[in-house]
Amino acid sequence: MNEFFAMGGYAAYVWPAYGVSIVALIAVAIVSWREMKRAERLVDLSQKAEASRR
Repeated sequence: MNEFFAMGGYAAYVWPAYGVSIVALIAVAIVSWREMKRAERLVDLSQKAEASRR
């Protein structure tokens, strides 16, 4: 098991790369979710404005 975590001597490069990748994926997911919610609000406002004009 220790050999797996040592990654053949490259653990100092491999594990931080995994960490950075995970953080980047989480950040992309959060930004995407926020943008989706913003777009949904804009669509709702647009629909309400269109309905009030009729």
